[in-house]
Amino acid sequence: MESHGVERKLTTILCADVAGYSRLMEKDEEGTLHALQTCRIHIDRLVEQHQGRIFGTAGDSVVAEFPSTVEAVRCALEVQDAVQSSARRRPPTGACSSGSVSISATSWSRATTSRATAST
Repeated sequence: MESHGVERKLTTILCADVAGYSRLMEKDEEGTLHALQTCRIHIDRLVEQHQGRIFGTAGDSVVAEFPSTVEAVRCALEVQDAVQSSARRRPPTGACSSGSVSISATSWSRATTSRATAST
């Protein structure tokens, strides 16, 4: 006997973006790229640490998926803290400074059709 069901997966999407990235690149391209690389090291580490998975990047943005909304929010808060700490330790270029990484998290439920075969 063959039965069809729907498998549901609850996931949280975190999006991070550097505020004013184009303006910062125009002002100091090398400094901004260096600061962005530093930010990405923190983001990559923290996403992995909170059981997340980065599945999209473009320029200054990162999109990550988390199986837990709580872990996504914890990661976002820790990214903000890491970026602020990092900004205090380097000369001011404006890139990735305190409050310039905007982060949003949204919960999504994704349904996929799965096939199960049961033998009688």
